[in-house]
Amino acid sequence: MKLNALNKMTEHFGNTETMPVLFVGHGNPMNAIEENEFTQGWYNTGKSITKPNAILCISAHWETPGTFVTAMDKPKTIHDFGGFPQQLFDVQYPAPGDMELAKETKEGIHQTPVGLNYDWGLDHGCWVVISRMYPKADIPVIQLSLDYNKPAQWHFELAKELAFLRKKGVLIVGSGNIVHNLGMINWKDDKNYDWAIEANDTVKKLITANDFDSLVKYDSLGKSLQLAVPTPEHYLPLLYTLALKNDQDKVSFFNDKTIMGSLSMTSVRLG
Repeated sequence: MKLNALNKMTEHFGNTETMPVLFVGHGNPMNAIEENEFTQGWYNTGKSITKPNAILCISAHWETPGTFVTAMDKPKTIHDFGGFPQQLFDVQYPAPGDMELAKETKEGIHQTPVGLNYDWGLDHGCWVVISRMYPKADIPVIQLSLDYNKPAQWHFELAKELAFLRKKGVLIVGSGNIVHNLGMINWKDDKNYDWAIEANDTVKKLITANDFDSLVKYDSLGKSLQLAVPTPEHYLPLLYTLALKNDQDKVSFFNDKTIMGSLSMTSVRLG
């Protein structure tokens, strides 16, 4: 094996400045083709960050029994939704994958075995957001799945093991929604429910106070959080982001808005 190839395998990317970490409220898949305040917020955030060497996304829309990381060279664009116009299904986001990063991620996680996945690709929780941040599709993207058999604390602890990637120029993005109750969407007048506003505000206050233990135990935070998080998959990516906060990271919010009664687009930046 050539020396440069060996170096690539053992020290992929090398060490760089510590990258920020994001949690992004992704909302409607139509954000991939519409221009609005949220897509502008994603674009502006991408422009404000040093161009990453790669992106690791933890999306609400890839749940598995066990933990996996995508490891294909050319991940497919997954249109995992229905009832939208053909224009949305025509969108392709041809970002490359990164086999070596997938292997490093697998080897860096010790809490649980991690499998290399060659079938998934990029689901809409990932590509809808990333395509607006980096429209040239010139940054490698991999995804880490959510083990649906594990509790919130387990996910929070696993996420801490990803911290080494921040120093390798990898932008880690959790993609979900703080408030995500599709069964209670307000289709009439877009007026937001009091409980949705309360839940979003409660989570923001706890993030600002660094009270992550309470956020991990979100189901003990009262009725508003129980309504905001009827199922955990859109909330768990937030915990992956928060688990990676270090003492130097400043917390900021963007796209901070609740819409359609019971959906929050509020996004978080650490660093």
